[in-house]
Amino acid sequence: MPKLPPRRLLAVAAALALISGQADAKGGHSHPKTSLDGAEQACPLGSFHCAPRPYNYAMCRPNALLEFYDPSLGKDPSLRETSPTQVHAQHVDSSNQSVYHLSGDVKLQRADQQLQADTIDYNDSTTDYDARGNVRYQEAGQLLAGTHMRGNTDASRGIADDVRYQMLDSRGNGVARQGQMLDALHTRYSAATYSTCDVGHHLWEFRAKSITIDKDTGVGVARNATMRLGNVPFLYLPYFTFPTDDRRKSGFLYPTIGNTSRSGFEISTPYYLNLAPNYDATLDPRIYSDRGAMLAGEFRYLIPGSNGQLNLEYVPHDHGDNDGLANTKGDSRYLVNFSDRTALWQGWQFVGSYNHASDSSYLYDYGNALSHAAVYTLASNAAIMGGGKWWNASFGGTIYQNTNPFVNANGLPYKQLPYANFSMNLPLSRWLEFGMDTSAAAFRKAGFVEGQREDIYPYLAADFGTSAWFVRPKVAYRYTAYQLSGGYQDYGYGGLLGSGGVTPFDQKSPSRALPVVSLDSGLVFDRSTSLFGDNYTQTLEPRLYYLYVPYRNQDNLPLFDTNLMSFDYWQLFSTNQFSGADRQMDANNLTAALTTRLLDDSGVERVSASIGQIHYFSPQKVLGTDWTGSAYVAQLDVQLSDRWRLNSSYQWSPNTRLTDMAALELQRRLGTDGILNFSYRYRRGLLEQYSASAVYPISERWRLVGSWTYSVVDRETIDALAGVEYDSCCVSLRLVDRNYVNQSYYGFGPAPTGSNINRRDNAIMFEVVFKGLGSSGGQIDPLLRRDILGYQ
Repeated sequence: MPKLPPRRLLAVAAALALISGQADAKGGHSHPKTSLDGAEQACPLGSFHCAPRPYNYAMCRPNALLEFYDPSLGKDPSLRETSPTQVHAQHVDSSNQSVYHLSGDVKLQRADQQLQADTIDYNDSTTDYDARGNVRYQEAGQLLAGTHMRGNTDASRGIADDVRYQMLDSRGNGVARQGQMLDALHTRYSAATYSTCDVGHHLWEFRAKSITIDKDTGVGVARNATMRLGNVPFLYLPYFTFPTDDRRKSGFLYPTIGNTSRSGFEISTPYYLNLAPNYDATLDPRIYSDRGAMLAGEFRYLIPGSNGQLNLEYVPHDHGDNDGLANTKGDSRYLVNFSDRTALWQGWQFVGSYNHASDSSYLYDYGNALSHAAVYTLASNAAIMGGGKWWNASFGGTIYQNTNPFVNANGLPYKQLPYANFSMNLPLSRWLEFGMDTSAAAFRKAGFVEGQREDIYPYLAADFGTSAWFVRPKVAYRYTAYQLSGGYQDYGYGGLLGSGGVTPFDQKSPSRALPVVSLDSGLVFDRSTSLFGDNYTQTLEPRLYYLYVPYRNQDNLPLFDTNLMSFDYWQLFSTNQFSGADRQMDANNLTAALTTRLLDDSGVERVSASIGQIHYFSPQKVLGTDWTGSAYVAQLDVQLSDRWRLNSSYQWSPNTRLTDMAALELQRRLGTDGILNFSYRYRRGLLEQYSASAVYPISERWRLVGSWTYSVVDRETIDALAGVEYDSCCVSLRLVDRNYVNQSYYGFGPAPTGSNINRRDNAIMFEVVFKGLGSSGGQIDPLLRRDILGYQ
């Protein structure tokens, strides 16, 4: 708070900064638009990540201010030093040259400050003051009322009796038997209350023997405090801290209370440590009724050139059932997650992560609860990475840990110890570029063939065209070589013969070399059209893509990191349907595709429809098919308004005359904070599922949330979630229950046997948010964001 000039009558107002350090208010809005007016922006349809809903104070009473609030008062505290003081009083007694006696509706006003009282005595020599009778004080950031105030302006000290206060920016308000300003930055209240609810309508509050406000740090401290819902006490806190502004602070976060099938009831009481501006920590002791105590923690740091995070979970003695899996009863168990990114020199950095669990059942028991998807592999990586304008490179290693208790480690990916990658994209002219993708790795996996692999993939690409047409030829050469480790014959890599049965392959050092030639071309036509009374630009975009890759027998090449990818629309224009470098498909193909779009007057794509097929001029030997054409692939995306969206895709095979894949996704906006999703997914021989999810606003205060996924193949609901959200002026409540098949684990192997086995798991969680104080842990929000597209 700026120091007021001495010997000014309005200087008595300095003592009225008894309200938790809000005197330095910036601007004069009693409800800042950032979080208090409820005007959040709806998440765009189709967004996978939506911004969190800000605290909505729109349900608070619009005039929930202390009765003497004057909206016409100035809002800029910086004008105090240069503004004159206006004094209004019915009677002024200045018989004593040092002491002024003002009485009768006294009002002193300067800039954003205003002090009112029945009588005020002010000593011009000592700057002592005494205000009595219906004392009211207002400034840009606060309101305060009392029966009697006295103090000294120069020393920034003061005492007020029977205080009522209100913070205009953070909504904090309450009453106190007495308030004492220790100096300009520190205030202490005695027998005080605090809440962010409407004045006089406290749904919750805490009552404390004393409350100390530190304006310098933005932290309030309550001692011997009782948290109350209405008039019912439910939590006693001998020492409690809370924020008075947006700065970080140390203190207890609100507890989490929940229940899961695997671990029983859970109680979590995290404590946040604001250690320094560039690093902090959170200690999170937990109790699981079926398993025992856990100590979890998080440490984050940000130092010059480096940032990272360490998460730990430690269970000293697990007394839970093992369900017939690896016997962990009585063992200590843990989980470590560490990540770091450190700058080394210009253009180069170190990136690393270490993730490890004590046993393969840990995440099954502790991690796959309400808000966590099943994780059956933990990867750890360390690499040095660099890049420039036209190149990037990396060198490092990756290892994996199995965290699926129902299978062994055979299903893990190969370790890469070490690996190196180098890519470049060098423009040679306006229309020609030279590029290269190169990788080398040593693959390690016990019980499987091991070895090194080098993959070199240089290319020369051109780009001709205008906005109406394009032609993009590309010539590439791919060379892949292996050096297998000793004992490779034990895995079927010995004694194979080449074509004609006379030429033996080199089984220890096999290789593959072949050219890859492609020509991509297309046209773009457009015209003006109208639909439902709106004007659009319609495009028609035919496209031809030719690909030639000669056949090479690759039976002698191991499969280190390669899999056949799912066929989709973008595979129509891909040079390889395999991920990884161990397999390269042969091709003599021509893709024909057609796309049409509707663009509105601002250029936003409202409708997009595409269809295409690959015609094979020769059989695909690597893929093992002799079809003359691929499946027809079609896509349709429609969003004619901001209220609904439709995405769909379909694949039909003329060879089998069967549907290979179908997907439909419909999304509808309900009001400003509601959403409805429906989807259907089908892939022949693999899955057929229906899914629905919704956020349905019942009223301004109540919302229902839910999601449901049904498997036609399994003939059962595999995931169901139902919950309710309540929002009021100063508190939000959420209750969510999830019941699901643990399919991500059971799908990898035979279901385990044991007396406590159930393919269905259940988790329930209750969360309370006291607006302006914090929440009960935030475990529900990640789950709803994952399961309900567009959730805010």
